[in-house]
Amino acid sequence: MIFGIVGLGLIGGSLAKSIKFHSDHTVLGCDIDETTLLQAKMFRAIDGELTDDALARCDVVLVALYPQAAVDYILARIDSFRPGALVIDCCGVKRFVCDRLFPAFQGKESIFMGGHPMAGRERSGFSYAQDDLFENASMILTPAPGTDVETIRRVKEIFLSIGFGRVRFSTPLEHDEMIAFTSQLAHVVSGAYVKTPLAGKHKGFSAGSFRDMTRVARLNEGMWTELFLENDDLLLKQTEELIRRLTEYRDALKDRDADRLRAILKEGREIKEALED
Repeated sequence: MIFGIVGLGLIGGSLAKSIKFHSDHTVLGCDIDETTLLQAKMFRAIDGELTDDALARCDVVLVALYPQAAVDYILARIDSFRPGALVIDCCGVKRFVCDRLFPAFQGKESIFMGGHPMAGRERSGFSYAQDDLFENASMILTPAPGTDVETIRRVKEIFLSIGFGRVRFSTPLEHDEMIAFTSQLAHVVSGAYVKTPLAGKHKGFSAGSFRDMTRVARLNEGMWTELFLENDDLLLKQTEELIRRLTEYRDALKDRDADRLRAILKEGREIKEALED
């Protein structure tokens, strides 16, 4: 098969490297940064450049851009994709993308499916791309309503064959609701936590807890601003629920209520243990 990858940053670059590591497929890539494109060629992550003319040769096109840029790129080239080709975005929000692209692909011979590789690192760019980034990771896919079973089966096999540990199918709404909790809220908490003035004095006083809590505060603020605002309703709900739960801890401490504090600590421990089981 011929894969086209649009955007060769951390995710796009890792997809290219993973495809080349796990298969003999041809990979064509493009990036607005010429240095990134040159790096991808030098490291043999891609076999050549993905031009607009080359899109018609691709069996699978993976678009690893920010959500608005991904939508713009796909809509501008919607008639350039090969009949039967799979066009899959890699954005961290799905309603924003799918609401715009599902209708656009109705009646087209190419097939669009929403996608989100569930892997990442604190640093971005091709320099940090890895061929094993998706090892044991999920690829979440949001097919358009009415997508035939054979297409769904084929897409699942493709992603398992290029290094993903599992494939999970979802609706755009379910995806965005879960990601608001499992990913976006974690970045909010980490960013707020690391702003504490004492953070600058942590050396010698911290072990794994500080490292774990602050890890995802290192982020690309441009991308995450867009992701947060395109999922603001669900992220706001999760943020408000977290504030409510934190208030329980604050009030127990303020009132020096040992019984209440012990109860809410116990509740958290038991929930964590049940999740592990």
